Amino acid sequence: MKLLHIDSSILGEQSVSRMLSKAAVDRLKELEPSMEIIYRDLVTSPLPHLVGNHLARVPDVIHDFTLGERALEEFINADVIVMGVPLYNLSVSSQLKAWIDRIVVPGRTFRYTSDGPKGLAHDKRVILAMARGGHYRQGNALVSYEHAEAYLRSIFAFIGVPRLDVVAADGLAVDDTQKELSIREALRTISALKPNAQSDRCG
Repeated sequence: MKLLHIDSSILGEQSVSRMLSKAAVDRLKELEPSMEIIYRDLVTSPLPHLVGNHLARVPDVIHDFTLGERALEEFINADVIVMGVPLYNLSVSSQLKAWIDRIVVPGRTFRYTSDGPKGLAHDKRVILAMARGGHYRQGNALVSYEHAEAYLRSIFAFIGVPRLDVVAADGLAVDDTQKELSIREALRTISALKPNAQSDRCG
């Protein structure tokens, strides 16, 4: 079993999404001690954003192409992907978007057919550990402004991921009491995560 751990927050040790993603990885490692873990920090080691020359593979971007291919192989080889996802300006960080652009690749993680696109990443489980300053869950006024979880649900469905679990700490910027309560609730949800072979829904 291989786990790919992705972090994308710019806040370093102050990041709640990093705290939650680490807790999720620790929980899964506890359940499956033999699990191999690969870690990628998209802030300290960012992937270059795609430009036209990447697609043409011209010589001056061969190194960047190699970095992207390595990220794609890490994703393809992983059974579980745990992602620390902060909400920035209602969406994902640019660093995370750059990574997504390297893993959503025709012929590798999806293909076009006469019936439309077909995802090829059907053997994976994705866990999103999310941190959001406001209240964006269903039933709240801001739900229609949330474009991080919504986007990631769409993109992973597009490439065929059958199982996506979400653990979200909301209202972190409201006040310290709400922040503490939200983190505690998210950690409680993480502590109930089940092994990869079992079905669970976390939010």
